[in-house]
Amino acid sequence: MSKKFSLFVMVIVTAVMLAACGNQTGGSEEETEKLQVVTSFSILGDIAKNVTGDRADVEYIVPIGEEPHGYEPVPSDFQKVSDSDVFFVNGLGLEGWLERLAENVGDINIVAASDGIVALPIEGREEEDPHAWLDVQNVISYVEKIRDTLSELDPEGADVYAENAAAYIRELGELHTWIETEANAVPKQDKTIVISENAFKYFGEAYGFETIGIWELNSHEEGTPGQISRVVDLVQENELPAVFVETTVNKRFMEAVSRDSGVGIAGEVYTDAVGIEGSGAETYVKIMEHNVNTFVGGLSK
Repeated sequence: MSKKFSLFVMVIVTAVMLAACGNQTGGSEEETEKLQVVTSFSILGDIAKNVTGDRADVEYIVPIGEEPHGYEPVPSDFQKVSDSDVFFVNGLGLEGWLERLAENVGDINIVAASDGIVALPIEGREEEDPHAWLDVQNVISYVEKIRDTLSELDPEGADVYAENAAAYIRELGELHTWIETEANAVPKQDKTIVISENAFKYFGEAYGFETIGIWELNSHEEGTPGQISRVVDLVQENELPAVFVETTVNKRFMEAVSRDSGVGIAGEVYTDAVGIEGSGAETYVKIMEHNVNTFVGGLSK
């Protein structure tokens, strides 16, 4: 463990102990009716909110616009988790930093929404690709896991969670069917998604697309001249009509691919976060609709 991380843990432990002492001497216990739910990132927060409805308060840790892989937690993040009834993480190695923090500080109810998912491997490494949510069918499994966890924590609300989950699963089923239909409109020879980080493998497996990244997930080398040159060659050899860029990744790498290959960037897509207010991509369903419209529009030209 690094000195920086160890110091951070010591600060958090002290803060939590002081908070506990303060609660013991306060003289009265104020019970909260609503469950306090925290998720690791915004997409998972939106999924959880669709299950809880108004019966729980839902917060997330990683700010919109930042990648969950390399996010550095701050003391207020752990305080949120410490105060929660349950902390939903994606799992599959996405939030190792926050899981380690929680495990080193105290007894926290951590639930991985991806439990039971058949994970795809990261090419060339003995690691699993965490982006399972980019296949809508996997998110249905997430919803079921969240529903069951909340029902155990709050049996009186089980019927509410079941009803909310059923309605959301119906919406997700309709989304999945719509994506399949839209994907079929793309010419077979053009069904290749080129992005900076190769995060759309689950999407590609589910909806019939090949995926190419300038680099693989969690790579130690990102955007090297050799990586860019390789992708430029693939784009030109396959005569692809468009490339794409993620909202949470520096655009200069894909701009280099576009410039050197002569193929335009068709638009931005969402991978690790929902969009900001007013973006039209504020929820999981909306980001998937946006991504599909962007892919189909760019590859059908």
